[in-house]
Amino acid sequence: MKLTTKIFIGLILGLIVGLGLNLFAPDLFEPLNTYLFGPLGTIFLNLIKMLVVPIVFFSITLGVAALGDPKKLGRIGIKTILFFLLTTTLAIIIAMTTSFVFKPGDAGITPSSEGYEAEEAPSVVETFTNIIPTNPIQSMVEGNMLQIITFSVFVGFAIAMLGKKAHVVKEVVEQGNEIMMYLVNIVMKFAPYGAFGLLATAAGEMGINGVKAMALYMFCVIFALAIQMYLVYGSLVKFLGKMNPITFFKEFFEAQTVAFSTSTSSGTLPISMKVAQERLGVPRAISGFVQPLGATINMDGTAIMQGVATIFIAQVYDVDLSITALLMIILTAVLASIGTAGVPGVGLIMLAMILTQVTLPVEGIALILGIDRILDMLRTAVNITGDAACAVCVAESEKKHGLTNEQLEESLERI
Repeated sequence: MKLTTKIFIGLILGLIVGLGLNLFAPDLFEPLNTYLFGPLGTIFLNLIKMLVVPIVFFSITLGVAALGDPKKLGRIGIKTILFFLLTTTLAIIIAMTTSFVFKPGDAGITPSSEGYEAEEAPSVVETFTNIIPTNPIQSMVEGNMLQIITFSVFVGFAIAMLGKKAHVVKEVVEQGNEIMMYLVNIVMKFAPYGAFGLLATAAGEMGINGVKAMALYMFCVIFALAIQMYLVYGSLVKFLGKMNPITFFKEFFEAQTVAFSTSTSSGTLPISMKVAQERLGVPRAISGFVQPLGATINMDGTAIMQGVATIFIAQVYDVDLSITALLMIILTAVLASIGTAGVPGVGLIMLAMILTQVTLPVEGIALILGIDRILDMLRTAVNITGDAACAVCVAESEKKHGLTNEQLEESLERI
């Protein structure tokens, strides 16, 4: 049985059991939650938290190292990076705006940790001066994510600049990242049981009103994903890529279905590149540079989930986020997307990082975990569509330079 099927079963059983106990046997819910549902959810959450710091360090270091020296990246590299940064920023803004408009967290949910109180957010000046860590190891111990990201960016940049001199360190980081990805896959095998426990706890505590709120949360994510895909990408393809958006989405649909079924941008890369080259007319050199880079640093769909989920959890816990906190959510989500690996489940780890940064309870993830697998499939399709849209736009912009495919390949080889 596929993992997706198992998670769906865990989701459905958790929902049925939790609601059933809430409605018909509330006295039985407490002992079951104490000795079964609660421990299952706690174990899964702890497994996720265990991977947060190492996966952030390894993946972001590699993501920045892949960018190389900006002076050597050349015209194509700069266009690609700017495209990704722009669309990711738009994605997180769309997600947060959607949450503020529909208010999915104000639908009567009572969080499990009722005594939670948000800490006072630091000022903008404090926040930006504290981005630079004085002791990176201490930052990792304390889980200060922005400082970890900053240190990772510096290390990745140094690896890229030193080239062969740092190849051993790069290999160590690559191997560390491989280990983390392997552990993510192991953790995701426990996801069906974690989903059952967490959703049974959430549904049992929230009741019918809570389930309605979860439906509204899911609608907000899907609505924001649809705006990003069809409005943002469609407009960019039309005006920058000079291609009919309907043609673009029709020809790229095959790759989207693969991404939806696998929930992995990296795993879908071979088919998405094939479709872009053969059906969208993207030169092999541009496709071979833009799309693999996008699979590493462009995660707009994941950023949307993180934006909606963060505001949703803040609303559930009745926390008023300051302007500084909102800016930090945008900044952290954009930076996190650089290092979000294209495999299932990592989005939740990055969400834990953002919640920690803005002093919201990581336990809030329990509220959305049950349906996250469904949304993971959708946002992966959005992620790879953004990569393809970028490839189309960059390819069109390069036509005016009159470069042949062979010349582009030679140029990219030099990069």
